[in-house]
Amino acid sequence: MKLIRWRKGNKTLPGIILDDHYFDASAFGEDYNEGFFETGGLQRLKKFLENHKQDLKKLDEPVQLDSPIARPSKIVCIGLNYADHAMETKAQPPAEPVIFLKSTSALCGPFDPIIIPKNSKKTDWEVELAIVMAKKASYVDESTALDYIAGYCLHNDVSEREFQIERSGTWDKGKGCDHFAPLGPFLATPDEITDVNQLRLWLKVNGKTMQDGTTANLIFKIPFLISYISQFMTLLPGDLISTGTPAGVGLGMNPPVYLAPGDIVELGIDGLGISRQKLVSWQPLT
Repeated sequence: MKLIRWRKGNKTLPGIILDDHYFDASAFGEDYNEGFFETGGLQRLKKFLENHKQDLKKLDEPVQLDSPIARPSKIVCIGLNYADHAMETKAQPPAEPVIFLKSTSALCGPFDPIIIPKNSKKTDWEVELAIVMAKKASYVDESTALDYIAGYCLHNDVSEREFQIERSGTWDKGKGCDHFAPLGPFLATPDEITDVNQLRLWLKVNGKTMQDGTTANLIFKIPFLISYISQFMTLLPGDLISTGTPAGVGLGMNPPVYLAPGDIVELGIDGLGISRQKLVSWQPLT
């Protein structure tokens, strides 16, 4: 299945992609949140579709998409998980996964603007494969880790490099700004992906290809990441794990290149769709 969440006025409603068309799944009666995943929501949604597929309303184009999952309890990210990315940032490939957290308030839709934060000079891009957890995971064995996955999403791990690297402390302050986690366009359940270890992921800025990699080059593979993270924190249903980015970020260029208002970022992963974000300047709330 391919799950979407779409906007109708001030509301965000559940939806589904069937035969490459968007359909309203509001009649299912649940959002795609922690409670949904925790109570076997994917199986119940599948059963619902078997009985009511013909009754679903096709959505008129264009559809305004939100994040395909409701705000999770946490967004866990893995740093330096591609050797080529570690090298371009002059970092050693890590002996163990680098874990940092991205604020859940950063989550936004796949076509929402990226807001350049107040006082930002070094806003950067990172195309990443994200995992959505299906159930509670604590001290998970690597051999069973794939059983905990609800699906996969395309994620842009937007980063402010001055905040992240030059302002002391943790990376988190450069990772969790508003609109720094565009997710989607959809969540694809594992059966939709032929081989998660052979997915091309790419990103363009203003039409120029900046990143072009493959998940075959992940240093730490997905089962290991789930097992490893679960040794340090309990992963809850609906939680997001972003698995790292390949080479080609602005920080790694000579000289570095960063995003400016009006720039257009496009990114995609095989089987997980394409997203597009326009860069806009931060504006105070009125």
